[in-house]
Amino acid sequence: MKKFNFHFTSLLLAAVFSSFSIYSAAQKLIPLPNFKPAWVQEYKPFRIAGNLYYVGSYELGCYLITTPQGHILINTGLPGSDTMIRQHVEELGFKISDVRILLTNQAHFDHVGGFAAIKKLTGAQIMVQEMDAPVLADGGNSDYLMGGHGLIFQPVKADRLLHDRDTVKLGDMQIVVLHHPGHTKGASSFLFDVKDEARTYRVLIANIPTLLDDTKFPGMPTYTHAEKDYAYTLDAMKNLQFDLWFAAHAGQFDLHKKYKPGDGYHPEVFSDRAGYDAAISDCYQDYLKRLDKKVSTP
Repeated sequence: MKKFNFHFTSLLLAAVFSSFSIYSAAQKLIPLPNFKPAWVQEYKPFRIAGNLYYVGSYELGCYLITTPQGHILINTGLPGSDTMIRQHVEELGFKISDVRILLTNQAHFDHVGGFAAIKKLTGAQIMVQEMDAPVLADGGNSDYLMGGHGLIFQPVKADRLLHDRDTVKLGDMQIVVLHHPGHTKGASSFLFDVKDEARTYRVLIANIPTLLDDTKFPGMPTYTHAEKDYAYTLDAMKNLQFDLWFAAHAGQFDLHKKYKPGDGYHPEVFSDRAGYDAAISDCYQDYLKRLDKKVSTP
């Protein structure tokens, strides 16, 4: 049975919704389009491999990459999750104030909801794929599916626009940006090396290209080339090479089957090529079904 930390989760839910109330008063935020308790359920942070750490919730993957020159944070969860992330970073022995760069797999509210708060707290540079930058800047109002109804999260502007195959550098870290559009127009995966006492690992933090229910092929007025982008991404992702892989959602890479809080340091449990191939294959099958639906719809 899964252990649910009711006390911490209640505190985090309070932070999420108090944050939401504060921002909605100032920014007139609309209600969250979706919410799942696992998105704010406490999950003990841990060292994944070398200088890569998991600092997210039970279901929303947030990743800390540390360097002597400062740290990189990938994804921030929902609005209010900055409280949890800060606690996790400090529990691991690091300072949230040392975060220098913020990245995201996708500009949806459940992954960038804490960007503005962490930016304010740390002064970190926000770097986002150029196609997701407008969504970040208008608080999700221009999102091709969920947009058009008002602000979903606190808006924040990017300090650097990223493009396919760009490199993000901090200290000895070099992170290659891979543009994998579809789930959002600027959805991105990240490829980089980390090293421990024994070896170097090639790490992929993937944006798995799941299809949302309302995505239409070949496209929609708000995303005219959705089908083409999904086709590109599915083809590109099946050929990626890596040693360890992770994703924006813990369930997408079976975190809870591979690691239990309190387990020792075992990076190799995340070297799951078969699991990655299955995740991409599932997305491809959904893509084919959506193509069939397009053909059969008058």
